[in-house]
Amino acid sequence: MSAKRIHLSVPHMGGEERRFVAEAFDSNWLSTVGPNVDGFERELAEHFGGGVHVLAVTSGTAALHLVLRALGVGPGDRVAVATLTFAGSVWPVMYLGASPIFIDSEATSWNIDPDRLREYLHDAARGGVLPKAVIAVHLYGQSADLDRIDATCREFGVTLVEDAAESLGTSYRGRQTGTIADYSILSFNGNKMITTTGGGAVVARDRDQLARMKKWANQSREPAVEYLHAEYGFNYRMSNVLAGIGRGQLRVLEDRVARRRAIFDRYRDAFADVPGLIPQPEAPWGRHTRWLSVFSIEPSEIPLTPEDVVRELDRDDIEARPVWRPMHMQPVFAGAQSVGGSVAQRLFETGICLPSSSSLSIEDQSRVIESVRNAISAGTVGRSR
Repeated sequence: MSAKRIHLSVPHMGGEERRFVAEAFDSNWLSTVGPNVDGFERELAEHFGGGVHVLAVTSGTAALHLVLRALGVGPGDRVAVATLTFAGSVWPVMYLGASPIFIDSEATSWNIDPDRLREYLHDAARGGVLPKAVIAVHLYGQSADLDRIDATCREFGVTLVEDAAESLGTSYRGRQTGTIADYSILSFNGNKMITTTGGGAVVARDRDQLARMKKWANQSREPAVEYLHAEYGFNYRMSNVLAGIGRGQLRVLEDRVARRRAIFDRYRDAFADVPGLIPQPEAPWGRHTRWLSVFSIEPSEIPLTPEDVVRELDRDDIEARPVWRPMHMQPVFAGAQSVGGSVAQRLFETGICLPSSSSLSIEDQSRVIESVRNAISAGTVGRSR
């Protein structure tokens, strides 16, 4: 009997999710209103320490769509966004008819480069075409250098949005990501640190703006007896059932962070004697949750690409993936403006994400370690002949 497949990142239930879901079924609160939705939004706001308001929606992409619309992004506008990210950080820009401007990464955190951002905003200001917003993505569970990014955005009068879809539980200089900018978004997709199976949230400091987004997310229904609509809306509200899963998951967030960090530490220690297999650095400004355990393959030491290693692991029934292909290298965004890009391209060409589920057993992690070492050993020997 063959060993079960090891996936990259899977849901990990904590035990209380069933209670909240059962309450939803027993009370027949099964749609997009109910105690779990209210409770999940309240508990998320409390988790962030107050001062913010939360709107639970169907996905992180939906959350970003609502935020950009609230900021007035529309046809002909520009939005600056990190090029090294998942496409969900960019689709809402396109939904609204605006143009993305892709900003390169820096090597410390792999996130948007504050110097490149300043370069772009300076040139844009001189040309009178400043973007409506800057989206700073916190990649793989590590915060961007928010103080520098925020200061630059304030200097040029551009709104900063945190894309914290991959960084719930991450800290930046003692503060939680998702709380520093005026607007942030979260994701609770099935592969995230905690999950509602599918879902996301808007985090905002402005209660009135959040109320506008809540109305849009609920089909823009006006407060009338009949179904009255004065503006277009979306079907974006999270269901009471899924919010129940989120309430249970939120209670084990710190445990999930600790487990994923421990998994990364075991990988780092196991590969310490492998020249050219380099762990993603942890920036000095905060806690990296290690949502995914990411390494770089140095070509001068290991004559393999990430795709080579991914294929070898797949033969052992282990899922791994290259680092996100930068947006400026995606065919769908051909012709889009890019500020730099060589750093993000290098990270893509050398980076690999290894299985990181918080439920990953030590035995399964040993399988991954052995498979990676075998792939590198065989590839190195084969290429040297």
